[in-house]
Amino acid sequence: MAELVSLLQNLSNGLLIGGVYAMIGVGLTLIFGVMRTINFAHGDFVVMGMYTAFVFNMILGWDPYFSLLVALPAGFLLGVLLERVVLAPIVDKPHETSLLATLGISLIIGNGLLLIFGGESKSVHVDYASMALSLGEVKISVILLLAGAVTALVIGGLYLLLHHTEFGRSIRATAENRLGAELVGINTRRIQGAVFGLGMMLAMTAGVALIPLLFATPTATGPILTLKAFVVIVLGGLGRVGAAVAGGLVLGMVEVLGAAYIASAYRDAYGLLFFLIILLFKPEGLFGRSVKRV
Repeated sequence: MAELVSLLQNLSNGLLIGGVYAMIGVGLTLIFGVMRTINFAHGDFVVMGMYTAFVFNMILGWDPYFSLLVALPAGFLLGVLLERVVLAPIVDKPHETSLLATLGISLIIGNGLLLIFGGESKSVHVDYASMALSLGEVKISVILLLAGAVTALVIGGLYLLLHHTEFGRSIRATAENRLGAELVGINTRRIQGAVFGLGMMLAMTAGVALIPLLFATPTATGPILTLKAFVVIVLGGLGRVGAAVAGGLVLGMVEVLGAAYIASAYRDAYGLLFFLIILLFKPEGLFGRSVKRV
């Protein structure tokens, strides 16, 4: 019985952590699906969300989740601005150009945060950090539950946007066939800017959800989260939002179960090892298809 309770406990933790990974991966796969750009700065966008919550907590004493009121619009506007200033001028250049551009954005964000906040790790302590809800003998951390709730709301909102609005249909049409979308009057340049804004908004939201759980450092945390985001979208299947959600949940489960039943010190390694094994036998990802869609 104790083993069953332990398994259910780890499965619930894995699902909730995987949900946050999914939110990070969804933003990255949305950008890739529409722009065909691999965004090396995506993890740094998450770190910007973490520092946004940290700053408002230090200055105004806000609960980290309350800072979503700032992080959501700021993330979207910053993403649109970055796309207009950095990526739009090189949209017709070779693919490597956009890779270097996003790598440059990553370096600027990381070193900018290092200059402002120093190299010391930052986090936000909340009073409910040690609280848990009981489902029988299974305890669910309130922080993880809040992170999972934010993830569900954001991804649910994104689904409604993509599938039940004219703007969402324009995004999907641009992802499917850019030339065809332009022929029917869709402004794909504007869609591209909006999608990069949405991707950055999702990343910063994930950062706000993660700051009570993880420490943030300016130049170290971003690359790790970028790597996790790539694992999520490749594991699930490139360019598809639903597959990224599934990939995030799988990654969270693998990390938590590996830490619980093998050794907690190698938690991050289990996800990468599982990722490599999947690539060996299913290179298109667990839920991948030959056609990339949003």
